[in-house]
Amino acid sequence: MAGHNKWSQIKRKKGALDAKRSKIFTKLIKEITVAVKEGGADPDGNPRLRLAIQLSKAANMPKDNIERAVKKGEGSDAGDYQAVNYEGYGPNGVAVFVECLTDNINRTVQNLRTMFNKSGGSLGTSGSVDFLFDRKGVFVAKVEPEQSMNQDELLLELADGGAEEVEFEDGYVTIYSAMEDFGAVQKKVEELHLDLESAELQRLPQTTVKVEDPEAVRKVLKLIDALEDDDDVQQVYHNLELSEEVLAELE
Repeated sequence: MAGHNKWSQIKRKKGALDAKRSKIFTKLIKEITVAVKEGGADPDGNPRLRLAIQLSKAANMPKDNIERAVKKGEGSDAGDYQAVNYEGYGPNGVAVFVECLTDNINRTVQNLRTMFNKSGGSLGTSGSVDFLFDRKGVFVAKVEPEQSMNQDELLLELADGGAEEVEFEDGYVTIYSAMEDFGAVQKKVEELHLDLESAELQRLPQTTVKVEDPEAVRKVLKLIDALEDDDDVQQVYHNLELSEEVLAELE
């Protein structure tokens, strides 16, 4: 967990989240469209759509964008997307799990296999790394100074809302929940008026792989970035852990 979360924090601090906001919106719109096509436009009766809308709001997607995505899902031009997952190993034995929505599986698997091979890794079979990850809700919010002074009170409130684990670091709070408690924790975060920066269902690694060589780390991160930039890829998870020394080399 620590390795994945640490790299997420680094990317956030460098402003990568804002730089990729349009890409994030594209992926969320696709998820909303597919959710509507499969389960209807009523979020109360469509858990997948309800979650997609929650994630979109957490990413600060405009309401008009969400409504257009729902209407697109109801129309005939929604596209024939399939949800598929791919698993493999990157350089230095780092496990990588990739979630996709695609209208052309042959294209997607070929693109992913090429990326893995170029990095020195390999695309594996279904189940080859899935067992190494736990499905969790992950919320990241900015914490105001007065909230930081009352961490114990905030911790109790979040735990009451369904949070399993809470971490405070550098003016941010990271909140973890069971997958089924995602909506309850989202509601509690809103009630507490926390400045939510991201809310996602993630696959968190049970164990991590520490890579000490900065060049080797760059190869892993290059693979992860390439996968995230692919239009068919929705999410990428890995179990890379970075030491403080390597982090200093990368900054």
